[in-house]
Amino acid sequence: MIAGIGVDIVDVPRFGRQLERTPALHTRLFTEHERDLPLRSLAARFAAKEAIAKALGAPAGMNWQDCSIIKDAAGDPQVHVTGTVAATAALKGITCWHLSLSHDGDMAIAMVVAER
Repeated sequence: MIAGIGVDIVDVPRFGRQLERTPALHTRLFTEHERDLPLRSLAARFAAKEAIAKALGAPAGMNWQDCSIIKDAAGDPQVHVTGTVAATAALKGITCWHLSLSHDGDMAIAMVVAER
């Protein structure tokens, strides 16, 4: 059963300028293993984290470090949650995440379905 859905789109050059203006965002938004990825990938991961927050009902106090986008053995993106995000997901009974990422030109988009 679907517990929540979320979608977000990011303008990659604009996101890059925000990261340049506020270097602390890089460590606040991304886990250690995400930080060295190319800007396009960072933008898509940020869109995914925003979509995850929306699927959870935009809970207050969400720690961006408690959500990461990893690749499985086949190279497909997967949602990995810990801490505050995992706790909120557990409260909502979420047991499975479905994630799709896409890039086109200067845009990155993510769509998430949270399932219980």
